[in-house]
Amino acid sequence: MFSTIRKSLLSLVLLVSVTTAGQASAEMLINGAGATFPYPIYSKWFSEYTKVDPSVKFNYQSIGSGGGIKQIIAGTVDFGASDKFLSDKELQTAPGKLIHIPTVMGAVVVTYNLPGVAKGLKLKSEDVADIFLGKITKWNDKRISDDNPGVNLPNEPIIVVHRSDGSGTTSIFTNYLCGVSQEWNGKVGTGASVKWPVGLGGKGNEGVAGQVKNTRNSIGYVELAYAFENKLPYAYLQNKSGVFVEPSIKTTSAAAAGAVKNMPADYRISLVNQPGKDSYPIVGFTWLLIYEHQKDAAKGKKLVEFLKWELHKGQKMAAPLLYAPLPESVAKMVEKTIETIK
Repeated sequence: MFSTIRKSLLSLVLLVSVTTAGQASAEMLINGAGATFPYPIYSKWFSEYTKVDPSVKFNYQSIGSGGGIKQIIAGTVDFGASDKFLSDKELQTAPGKLIHIPTVMGAVVVTYNLPGVAKGLKLKSEDVADIFLGKITKWNDKRISDDNPGVNLPNEPIIVVHRSDGSGTTSIFTNYLCGVSQEWNGKVGTGASVKWPVGLGGKGNEGVAGQVKNTRNSIGYVELAYAFENKLPYAYLQNKSGVFVEPSIKTTSAAAAGAVKNMPADYRISLVNQPGKDSYPIVGFTWLLIYEHQKDAAKGKKLVEFLKWELHKGQKMAAPLLYAPLPESVAKMVEKTIETIK
């Protein structure tokens, strides 16, 4: 009798082992790498999508847009992620046709660590440029204090924090600075990596947020969600219309409203310094970089299914994580673009 029970148990263990092995082998791993800017929303999407399709698992490495671009061009990942759109030259180095798929929009905020100073410090755009140029060096500089009457600004040096890695967030931020400062445009320029005139480096949005949080009298730039996550205050920036605007989903969407009327077919467009009194001046799309012709047809099919899901279901998850969903006109364009991926 015991022998029969033992045999039955052994058979059951073998059955479970075979079933588990079968499930493990059936699970498809889709690898991606790139931008830290959209990491909070991408993490949410990848986690939620496994409930929709348990056969797919996403492995996303949040290493910065520069790293994501390098890896997708090298073919070591199934998709890249970037807040900087690729130049014609970069696209020509890819072994196949790379498509930009915009996913959400986000605001880059100027965050700071000033004990006793809450969010809402008002900064003119040209003053932000001069701070990062190292020309405004003290917090109680007259140019800052004049715009913030009644705010107790310390007579302390401003400690600038910037990204140390190749970054789409940096590309958006420096593009904005080029638009508001001729000196910045001439001396530093724009790009995922630039030669910073002053400051300390931090890796990723999380690295910059951490540096600012741990350094009194510091200032830096991060995606809005990282400021909230780290309970960091952020500035209200003066836009093209001369209005000091708080970064939010509403002001991010306002910045995109005019620009997307002339959305190019490849989605390579900047949203910084857009007109309109409600427009926040440092806004950008974030894109997934995917080859139109997939090496692995089965994996490509699963990737397309995910893209359709995030375009319809996933967009509803954007606002709670402080990203602005795609404008309806852009979403309709993206839906057609997704269908071209084979």
